[in-house]
Amino acid sequence: MEPVGDLDSRQQALKPIQTKRSAGREVEGDGKKTKDIEEEEEPLSPAARIFHEPCFNVYVIAIAGCKTRINVDVVKANLGHTLLKHPRFSSLQVKDMKKDGEMKWVRTKVDLDKHVIVPTLHHTIDSPDKTVEDYISNLSKTSIEFSKPLWELHILNLKTSDAESIAVFRIHHSLGDGMSLMSLVLACSRQISNPEALPTLPVKKSSNPDPVNSGGIWWTIQLVWNTIVDVLMFVATALFLKDTVTPLSGGQEKGDGLGSRRFVYRTVSLDDIKLIKNGMKTVSLFWKLA
Repeated sequence: MEPVGDLDSRQQALKPIQTKRSAGREVEGDGKKTKDIEEEEEPLSPAARIFHEPCFNVYVIAIAGCKTRINVDVVKANLGHTLLKHPRFSSLQVKDMKKDGEMKWVRTKVDLDKHVIVPTLHHTIDSPDKTVEDYISNLSKTSIEFSKPLWELHILNLKTSDAESIAVFRIHHSLGDGMSLMSLVLACSRQISNPEALPTLPVKKSSNPDPVNSGGIWWTIQLVWNTIVDVLMFVATALFLKDTVTPLSGGQEKGDGLGSRRFVYRTVSLDDIKLIKNGMKTVSLFWKLA
């Protein structure tokens, strides 16, 4: 065993490992020296960079209906200390020419007036539902300018057949995927009965037995067989098979492989969802919420 003095001298010679890149400067004040640490710009992840390719320039559009008219001032006040606390929603995506155009996050001051958009809509519209569909369809055909963080909240205080007002989030996919964005929106929400409490979702434990312990060998055989079939179908589709043409396939415009987009609302009974879920022996989010 080495002497204690030798260990202390080695520990003093070692430099701390920095897990975050940072640039600091010393500032003197009140007779003491402190360090003002400023984090350097963080580069975009590979997944985020993919969503800036011409064929993958994808936006996430989330639509929420409200029972009452939306108070724009209240929304802006709450966004300031909830959503804007997330660095991705208060950062620009810029290209670093010193690093071959590599994109990076740069923190900026967010002007909510440029992100919370309230269009002028006439309440005497003959078909409010179609107006909302047309508005959201136009959002899917345009892009957000890179001069601001890539997200917008559109508030449509227009009464439709299902809601008194509509809120539409348009967020570039480089900011996050569906699950992370849903979690973020829920984290920014509060319960009506308790404004300090986060919203909760009901969870029902499954009464089905464990398939591994109950099914045993037969369950394993099914798993292996389904896996083999899926792999063969994937390889065959990649080589020579084509996807089945359906009304959801859409057409092609100007050879870019992307057809015109339109959002159409349909009211579906939860009983029908449960019927399909039970017939396919699957678990759905609608079943958990019902």
